[in-house]
Formats: sequence, structure tokens, C-alpha cells
Amino acid sequence: MTDATDQGRPLAGAAWMLASGLAFVGVNGVVKHLGTELPAAQAAFIRFGFGVVFFLPMLRPILRSRFPAPVWRLFGWRGVLHVAAVVFWFHAMARVPVAEMSAIAFLNPVIVLVLAGVLLGEPLGLRRAMVVAAALAGTLIVLRPGFREVTEGHLSQIAATVCFAFSYLFAKRLSLIAPAGVVVAVMSVSVTLGLLPLALWVWQPVGAVQLAWLAVVAALASFGHYAMSRAFGAAPLSVTQPVTFLQILWSAALGALAFGEAVDPWVIAGGALIVGAVSLNTWAEARTGRAALPTGVAP
Repeated sequence: MTDATDQGRPLAGAAWMLASGLAFVGVNGVVKHLGTELPAAQAAFIRFGFGVVFFLPMLRPILRSRFPAPVWRLFGWRGVLHVAAVVFWFHAMARVPVAEMSAIAFLNPVIVLVLAGVLLGEPLGLRRAMVVAAALAGTLIVLRPGFREVTEGHLSQIAATVCFAFSYLFAKRLSLIAPAGVVVAVMSVSVTLGLLPLALWVWQPVGAVQLAWLAVVAALASFGHYAMSRAFGAAPLSVTQPVTFLQILWSAALGALAFGEAVDPWVIAGGALIVGAVSLNTWAEARTGRAALPTGVAP
């Protein structure tokens, strides 16, 4: 019998990463389909409310946890950052082409590299600096400021990616203190509670069909994160990381087929540059035994 964390199963790792990418593209597609019918805060609250259902069995152990006050403050700050991130993300998803959303999202690990250097004192080094430069160049290719309009939707997605990166750094610190399941569960509950007043402030009538679609978003996002974890356990990052580039291709196809969005070769090229830089850095860091950075964002 093969161990669940056996790194010698490249086909299984690639398959799980493919499934993860399809799930996250599905999340993008459903939220794009919902459009601006519901305010971003309300849609995000309903999505996370469904997600909390998965963690109900863990609420009692969480309440019994005797973490010191500084740890609960870390949980709180992570919740605040994640609330901001998902509101920005839901706002952007209704206003930006799907492929551009995916390309910008891949800046997440690059921003983490910069923040880790500034906030945690981790050395940036020549290789990491080159990765950051290449990813920024890819972002300029995607956005092409001066040659096309950079909308509030684009700025909202960039803000979401930055907030997700900060949230990841808090999660990285918390993972050394609390079990992974508790970290994820507390995040889900705290984000739901944080979104509640924002959702009530802008609340609009919601139909059964909208509720059903947001339940699908919660299920797809949960499966996407699960599949990504299985991929990391089945194969090394040098195998799974390049597969993530397919998310941009699938997003471009989804945008063209479902929403009539033009396939922009500049977005594909810029996204490929970002993912290529991240993949090379991931491969190099894996060889030195450093932990993997997140490969994208999905609320």
C-alpha cells in the first residue's frame, strides 16, 4: 500500500493538481456568473457561512483551546486581513476578465517573498530578487498601464492578493502553534463573523438559486484546497507547480466560452512569465528544503 505522503507518485500529484486548478477555475466562474447581483460582502459572507458548516464538529475543541492572548490576537489579525481579502476578491471577480484574475492571483507567492524579507527578516537574495522582478514584469504585461485602462476591478484584485499574502504569513506563524485543522477552522469562523456586519450593512434579498450557487462555491473551494494538499503529498513541487499554469489557460477558455471575453495573448504571456518565475523559485526552494509558498488565491 502506498503512503498518502509518498512523494514518488508524479502522475497522482499532477492529477490532484489538475483537479485543484479546475475547482478554483470553477469558483471563479460561478462568482463571475453571479456578477453584481449581490454586494461583495454579502456574497462572501454567504459563501463562508456555508464553509463553516464543514467545521462545526471542530467548534467545541476550538472553544476549549487554551491559547494565550497573543495567539488569539494573531488569529484575530488574520481574520481581519482575510475579511478584507475576500471582499476585494468578490468585488474584483464581477468586474475583471477571468484570465486576468487568475494571472494577478499568481503574484501571491511573490508578495509573500517580499513581505517575508521585510517583516520576518528572511534574506531576499539574488534569485528571489530576480523572481520578484520577473513577476512584476509579467504583471505589467497583463495590466499594460498606459496602453489600456487599469480599472478599479484590477486594483481590487491586487489589493486582495496583497491581503491574502499577509494572511498567509499569519497562517505560517500560527501553524507552529496550533494544529492545521484548528488554524483553518478558526479562520473560517472569524471571517464569517467579520463579514457579518458588512453583509448586514449592504444586505439585499437573496434568492434560492443564488444561495445554491454560493453553496457550490464553498464546496468547490473546499475541494480545491483538499486536492492541492493531496497533490503536495503525492509528488514534489517540481512536478505539481508547473501544472498550475493551466489555470490561466482554463480561465481564458472559460471567459471566452461562458462570458464572451476576448482571449488576450498578452494576459497569457504575462501570466506565463509570472507562473514560470514562481515555478523556478519553488523548484529551487524545494531543493534547499524550504517550505512551499501558496500558488494562488481562492477564497
